[in-house]
Amino acid sequence: QVQLVESGGGLVQAGGSLRPSCVVSGRSVSNYAMGWFRQAPGKEREFVAVISRNGYIRNYADSVKGRFTISRDTAKNTVFLQMNSLKPEDTAVYYCAATRGLTSRKSNEYDYWGQGTQVTVSS
Repeated sequence: QVQLVESGGGLVQAGGSLRPSCVVSGRSVSNYAMGWFRQAPGKEREFVAVISRNGYIRNYADSVKGRFTISRDTAKNTVFLQMNSLKPEDTAVYYCAATRGLTSRKSNEYDYWGQGTQVTVSS
């Protein structure tokens, strides 16, 4: 059974940084493409970033490109989302997800999900 546990969210002022992490247990993170999604109140869940199984391909939503960086530490079986220059519109619950398929921006193509971590950006 694969489990994903996020942490590292919090409250930060606009322009600040956070680095949520996602610990994967049960299988190696190298077996999955790993994605981050977010969901703001009253809105649908949206794609943020994804890293491929071999770690060489990284894709980002246009809204976070240049500000967010997805990475992973295979020794720790952990995926990170470095978030810089945060804006109030980045406020959401951030979810980590794993897919046995290729890198995807579609939430319905992911097999496993974490419980989410709240990120709040004040203006």
